[in-house]
Amino acid sequence: MSKPVVAIVGRPNVGKSTLFNVLAGGRISIVQDTPGVTRDRIYADVTWLDRTFTMIDTGGIEPDSSDLILAQMREQAQIAIDTADVIIFITDVRQGLVDADAKVADMLRRSHKPVILVVNKVDSFQKYMMDVYEFYNLGIGEPFAISAANRQGLGDMLDEVVKHFPEDSTDGEDDDIPKIAIVGKPNVGKSSLVNKLLGEDRVIVSDIAGTTRDAVDTKVTWEGRDYVFIDTAGLRRKKNIKEEIERYSVIRTVTAVERADVVVVMIDASEGVTEQDAKIAGVAHENGKGVIIAVNKWDAIVKDDKTIYKHTNKIREVLSFMPYAEIVFISAKTGLRISRLFETLDAVIENQNMRIQTGVLNEILSEAVAMQQPPSDRGRRLKIFYMTQVAVKPPTFVIFVNDKELMHFSYTRYIENKIRDAFDFGGTPLKFIVRERGEKE
Repeated sequence: MSKPVVAIVGRPNVGKSTLFNVLAGGRISIVQDTPGVTRDRIYADVTWLDRTFTMIDTGGIEPDSSDLILAQMREQAQIAIDTADVIIFITDVRQGLVDADAKVADMLRRSHKPVILVVNKVDSFQKYMMDVYEFYNLGIGEPFAISAANRQGLGDMLDEVVKHFPEDSTDGEDDDIPKIAIVGKPNVGKSSLVNKLLGEDRVIVSDIAGTTRDAVDTKVTWEGRDYVFIDTAGLRRKKNIKEEIERYSVIRTVTAVERADVVVVMIDASEGVTEQDAKIAGVAHENGKGVIIAVNKWDAIVKDDKTIYKHTNKIREVLSFMPYAEIVFISAKTGLRISRLFETLDAVIENQNMRIQTGVLNEILSEAVAMQQPPSDRGRRLKIFYMTQVAVKPPTFVIFVNDKELMHFSYTRYIENKIRDAFDFGGTPLKFIVRERGEKE
């Protein structure tokens, strides 16, 4: 079951980013801090009581007189509306009720999504409460008075947010079917790939309605095995607001990745790997998903005997934070190497679910420690007692040591490489948790 999505919508300077940072701070779950990946983070995992949700900051909305800005506002707000399970609509008590708030409220009302109206900067309830009541005029329910900067009123607001989350229900029959998200920049060929799958004689297709926020999931049977493909082709929208749209396309990518087991990151072979590709791939990496880099339009490239190596090296260089990712060269248009893509998918799914016995793990660990001594600091040496696997999707290992501070990330990476030497784990990240244990039993 994927986490619910909560979008924060509001004009600039109403305290939207402050609210986002306050809620994310201390509760944000970052799997791995990867420099250069998703630096302009606009989403975070937030936990309130026993519920965890993905929160999206949709940026400032400013319906000004300029048509372009108005279009930009509508685009941003619409993506938030389409994507979210619940929308937090934030306003500013000091600016009062303005025309732009009413315009956004109209859009939200038509969405039929749960909207929590929040009035920010209420530092003194006694002083501002009469002004808060003015926001009833928006016609979207009771306003919640908060001060994001002072962390006042947030509990009541979050209680109301989680009330509207969908029930935790899963379709048992589909739980075992691998879910594959196809992500990438606009025009890279995501739709073409899905259409090609639909057009193959040996592919049996049925639609699963109502399971995704921006597209219909497609169930595909390939050589007797079922898959569900999550197509994010709907990211492709509008003309000259390219930069903003690329930024907000990440929102839909996040929700697709969240639900997937394996993520196929499509790259345009004629364009090569870009920073935007790295950001999109970074979303999958941070979520611990299996990753395949599908280099599309390979049929359109003039090739020699070194072309494939040049492309591979460039991809490895730009996506250096995920050396485990598998790379396949395909043509969605012609169907070139589609069977190879499915073979790779099966291998990655298997690796995502692989479990290694504790005894075998510790044999690898003992050998690794014998070959390279653990680090030390000021005369105190790291001792590694044992390691065990505690989860799959991604494979997650707990390493018990005498002092966590001595466990340098480079040594963790060294152990990871030794595990990969033995079991490959191609296409999937590995997660390591370091815990302290007393030296005396």
